[in-house]
Amino acid sequence: MGTQYHEGGERMYRIGIDLGGTNIAAGLVDDGMRILDTVSVKTNAPRPVEDLLEDIVELVSRLTERNGLTPDYIASVGVGVPCTANPDNGHLEDADNLGYADTPFLTLLQAKLPVPVYFENDANAAAWGEYLTGGYDGDSFLMVTIGTGIGGGIILGGKLWHGINGAAAEFGHMTLSLDGVPCNCGRRGCFEALASATALIRQAREAMSANPESLLWQLCGGDTGRIEAKTVFDGAAAGDPTALGLLDRYTTFLAEGIANLINIFQPAVVCIGGGVSRAGDALLLPLRKKTGRRIYSRNSRRNTHICLAKLDNNAGILGAALLGAGKRSVT
Repeated sequence: MGTQYHEGGERMYRIGIDLGGTNIAAGLVDDGMRILDTVSVKTNAPRPVEDLLEDIVELVSRLTERNGLTPDYIASVGVGVPCTANPDNGHLEDADNLGYADTPFLTLLQAKLPVPVYFENDANAAAWGEYLTGGYDGDSFLMVTIGTGIGGGIILGGKLWHGINGAAAEFGHMTLSLDGVPCNCGRRGCFEALASATALIRQAREAMSANPESLLWQLCGGDTGRIEAKTVFDGAAAGDPTALGLLDRYTTFLAEGIANLINIFQPAVVCIGGGVSRAGDALLLPLRKKTGRRIYSRNSRRNTHICLAKLDNNAGILGAALLGAGKRSVT
């Protein structure tokens, strides 16, 4: 994005908002795509959308006022939302964790702010932020976010791909096993049900029940309610056979899903984000090896580069802030 100025020659800024199920985080972003300041409040969902919008407006006001800016210095406000962001009517669709089904979010927010407002699915916004600011080569890029569920974003030709209805890139609901465990979407054996952090936690609890001698019991203090995805990686690093088996099976599921995506899109980059990506090489190295054996193009001279996200939690704020920085969608 080039440097932006208002009529007096001063720099312009953008504000990005990451609307999550737990917190609403907002950041002030400069023309160098750097986050200068952040503020946040609890989401407190479900509640009336007007109340939530007032909190968003208050966050925007706090950022501008404490940085000595008037609305004239804000080029746009962008919001990443945890649901489908319908580009045709500005509605939030199927926002179950917020308590909204079909809400005219964009129109209502635009009426409360004196600057252009944009919105996008939060995983798409994170992908956009990672792609624009992470120094990646090429104009095709997939981001796969692995946390409570599995989501992501698709960038083709340097632009976000939304699909016909704004609901593209629901990677988590690609079926890997027709007879697999039930998924909350109503199908069975989905990528999310087998390879999310939630899935790994479920798999760990099942394995611990069958292996009372496992180090995982010690790592969670004997309370399976305290198991996290990190617990499995910690157990594997300590050489626990149960944890090593879990991790081997988990990365196999993950590689199957990533290989499917590569076979379909053949992007320059597949970037792994979300909380599980913090495991670093313990995740990345087996994932690369297993995916490489599964892709159809395994013998090609050039193949997709698989890497870990660089921006962590900042990707959503940056991507949301940069939504207004030029055309971003393809049909």
